[in-house]
Amino acid sequence: MPPALQNPIVQWLLLTAILGGISYSVMRKELRLRATLYGSFLLACLVAIWPPYGTEDGRPGKIRLGLDLRGGIHLVMQVVTDDALNATVDDALDTVREQAQRKAIQVGAATRVSPTRFEVTGVEPARVKDMRDSLRDFFREWEIREPAEGSFQVEMTDVLARSIKDRTVKEAIKTLERRVNQLGVAEPVISEHGSRGDQILIQLPGVSDPEQAKRIIKQTAQLALKLVEDSAGSREALLQAHGGNVPEGMEIVEGPGDQPGQPVFYLVRREAVITGRDLKNARAGVDPKTNGPDVQFSLNPAGAEKFARATERNIGRRLAIVLDGSVASAPAIQGRISNEGVIQGRFTLQEADELAKVLRAGALPATLRILQEMTVGASLGRDSIRSGVMASVAGMGFIALFMLFYYRLSGVNAVVALAGNLLILLGAMAYFGATLTLPGIAGVILTVGVGVDTNVLVFERIREELRAGKTVKAAISNGFERVWITILDTHATALIAAAFLFQFGTGPVKGFAVTLFIGLVANVFASYFVSKFLFEWVLGKRQVQTLSI
Repeated sequence: MPPALQNPIVQWLLLTAILGGISYSVMRKELRLRATLYGSFLLACLVAIWPPYGTEDGRPGKIRLGLDLRGGIHLVMQVVTDDALNATVDDALDTVREQAQRKAIQVGAATRVSPTRFEVTGVEPARVKDMRDSLRDFFREWEIREPAEGSFQVEMTDVLARSIKDRTVKEAIKTLERRVNQLGVAEPVISEHGSRGDQILIQLPGVSDPEQAKRIIKQTAQLALKLVEDSAGSREALLQAHGGNVPEGMEIVEGPGDQPGQPVFYLVRREAVITGRDLKNARAGVDPKTNGPDVQFSLNPAGAEKFARATERNIGRRLAIVLDGSVASAPAIQGRISNEGVIQGRFTLQEADELAKVLRAGALPATLRILQEMTVGASLGRDSIRSGVMASVAGMGFIALFMLFYYRLSGVNAVVALAGNLLILLGAMAYFGATLTLPGIAGVILTVGVGVDTNVLVFERIREELRAGKTVKAAISNGFERVWITILDTHATALIAAAFLFQFGTGPVKGFAVTLFIGLVANVFASYFVSKFLFEWVLGKRQVQTLSI
C-alpha cells in the first residue's frame, strides 16, 4: 500500500467517497439533483475558507482576523476642531486686510477674538459704509454686528461652524487613510466614532512597529514656507528691535539654532509663499553637502508658479520652512526656484522617511488628541484564537455526544447538519470579507447552540408523529413541515436583534452580531434542508418500520 494511503484520515475520506458514490448511483433523480447542489455549495464554502487563518510558511488565511485575534493597534482619537475654526477665522482676517488695503480703507486692527469670531476696529468714519458692504459681500454666512462706531464683530453662524467641524473630521479620516496606506497596513479600520462627531476610531491589525505608526498618525504635518523679516536669539530681543510689538501681518516662530539647546526666534510673514497643499510629492533624500538626511519635495503647477514668482522677487532673503509651527530651517534664496525644494534639519533617516510619508499623505486639517489607546500583541492574538477554537471544538464535541446518546443514529444527522452550519458560516465570512473577532467566536458558539435547538424541535416533532402511529416516512415529512413556521419565527426575531446590534453597537458588539446573523441564516439551511435531505437519502425507497430516534 502506498504510504499516503496508510494515513487513517485518508482511508476514512476514501471510504466515505466510495460509499457516497454508491449511494449517489442508486439515488432517485430528484434527490440526486439536491445532493449535487448541496454538495457543490458546501464544497465551495470549504474552498473559500482554506486555509482558514494562515499557514506555517506565512501565507495569509482566507478569514480576516480582527485586532483582538491578529494583534495590532486600537486608537480612539479626538479631532481638535477648534484648530480648523481658528484657521478659518485667520483666513477671513487675511481677506479683510487685503480688501481694506485694496479699497484704501484705514483700519486700526483686525484680530481673532474666539475660534468662531473676529473683530475689526478703528475704521475711519468716512469709510464705515464701505467696510460694512465689503464684509457683507465676503461673509454672507457670518453674523455681522456693529457694537460701536467704526467697530465690527463678525461671527460664524452655528450652521457654518458645524459644517466646518464635520468637514474637518472627514478630511482627517481621508488623510489618515492615505497615511495608513503608506504604512502598508492590510485591512485597517478608520471611521467616525462616538456620538459627539469629533472622534475617529483607528484599528491597525498586524502592525509590526506600533510606536512608528502612532507617530505618523498623530503628526499634523502642517507645512508652510514663509519669508523671514528678522531673527534673534530670544523673543524679547526680537520684540525690542520692533518697538515691543509684533508688526501687523507678522508672527514669531521658534526654531533650532546652530548649538543644541539654543533656539532662534524668527519674525516671519504670516502669509505663506506656499503650503503643504501645493505639494505634489515628497521623498527622503541625502544632502550632498553634509551627507545628512533631508526631505526633497516637488510642487504642483499652481504651487510651482507661486514659488517661482516669490523666489525671483526675493533673491538674497531667507525663507523659513515652518513645519507644525516650528522652523525646520531658514536657508537663503540663491536664485529662482520653480517646482522643487528641499527641507533640511537635524533629521535621522527614520525621521526624514516618516516626514516624507506624512507630507505625501497630506497635512491633517487639525490636531489629533489620543483619547484611548490599546496595543494587542500577536502572541496574545494567537492565544485568543487557540482558546476560541478549543472552546468551539469542546462545545461541538459535547453536543455531538449528547445528540448521539439521546437521539441515537438520528443524532448523526444533527451532527452533520451542525458541521454544515459552521462550514457555511465560515465560508460566507471569507467570501464577503467579514472580520472574525473574539466576540465573533462567541457568536459562532451561540450559533451551534441555536442549531442544536432547531434539531431538537424537529426530532421531538418526529417523535410525536411516530407515537401517533404514523409511518416513518410520514412522521419525518410531517415533522419537518409542521416545525417550519416555528423555525422561521425564532430565527426571524433573532435576526432582527442581530441587525440592531450591528447597526447601533460598537466594534466588539458588531463582531458578535456579524457571526450571529450569518450563522442564523446558515442554520436555517443546514438544520432544515440539509437535515431533511439526509433522512430522505438514508431511507431511500425502502419501507422502514422503525427509526432510531
